[in-house]
Amino acid sequence: MTAVLDRPQPRPGVLAIDPYVPGKSGAPGVAKVWKLSSNETPLGASPKAIEAFKSIADKLELYPDGSSTALRDAIAGKFGLDPARIVCGSGSDEILSLLTAAYVGPGDEGVFTTHGFLVYKLAILAAGGTPVVAPEKNLTADVDAILAAVTPRTKIVFLANPNNPTGTYLPFEEVKRLHAGLPKTVLLVLDAAYAEYVRRNDYASGIELVSTSENVVMTRTFSKIYGLAMLRLGWCYAPAHVADALNRIRGPFNVNGPALAAGVAALADEAHVAAAVAHNEEWLPRLAAEIGALGLEIVPSVGNFLLIRFPSTPGRTAKEADAFLTARGLVLRGVGAYGLPDCLRLTVGPAEANRLVIEALTEFMRGRHG
Repeated sequence: MTAVLDRPQPRPGVLAIDPYVPGKSGAPGVAKVWKLSSNETPLGASPKAIEAFKSIADKLELYPDGSSTALRDAIAGKFGLDPARIVCGSGSDEILSLLTAAYVGPGDEGVFTTHGFLVYKLAILAAGGTPVVAPEKNLTADVDAILAAVTPRTKIVFLANPNNPTGTYLPFEEVKRLHAGLPKTVLLVLDAAYAEYVRRNDYASGIELVSTSENVVMTRTFSKIYGLAMLRLGWCYAPAHVADALNRIRGPFNVNGPALAAGVAALADEAHVAAAVAHNEEWLPRLAAEIGALGLEIVPSVGNFLLIRFPSTPGRTAKEADAFLTARGLVLRGVGAYGLPDCLRLTVGPAEANRLVIEALTEFMRGRHG
């Protein structure tokens, strides 16, 4: 891109960043659309969270609590944490960006895996750092490859666990091995956005590791199982010195009041979360089995979504499947930006949408493209 020299210029590197493109939301000309592209919960937000949100409507002229005190206390109470080591943000995306801004600068490196969340690369580039990609093994983070990618310039390592868009995860013993192999000056960020969905005995979100380390942060979100994606609410648990750094650079009122109120109520509604887990436990394996039976490759997932790999055969490709499904109001996520052009990501949706996806993919794979 040729610079226009008679107007302000972004610093070098900013215009080289590819903007994040979210999953599509609609299907033009289709009466009923099922959005299965953004890993949103099919159960919606807790009724208690909705009521708490509405209760703030007559206070919109007031600034929110700049310290997110009630929410931090609620999180601390639920997970047995020190509220002083919790920092809340406008989605976990903001927390990831704040961490990068605090610890990465020009000449520094940040490491993430091949199919890791796109925001990691964006945050590193935005901070003026250099992204370093560690190869995966079978679409799963590889501890040895991550450690091999670390250099004296490395300041931060991102690990999505479980990972989006693959749905794969590292057992806690492997996460601890990764941490043990990192220099003490490198910050390990464990992005546990989908932790509530995982039902594996060898998995842990990272709370224990943060509690016993000076260079580990765990990030979480209210956008997935809690159903508050529109409000943008996330948090992290960090060593005290990291929390102090984040609190120095975050906006003074970076979380809005309705989000804070809804977050507190959502945490308290354990029955709603349990229902979301039960729905996922029913449909995740069923979708994997029935779609896999069509001859499509399904990546084993512990989240609330499946990565489906399509063949390169004309008439059976991911691009053609996407168009076929979209025409029927079934909106999945193309993941070419993640280096997976032959795949689509399917969010576990409501029962009706899940059945429709199975029926549509059955029709697609049988070649009836009318």
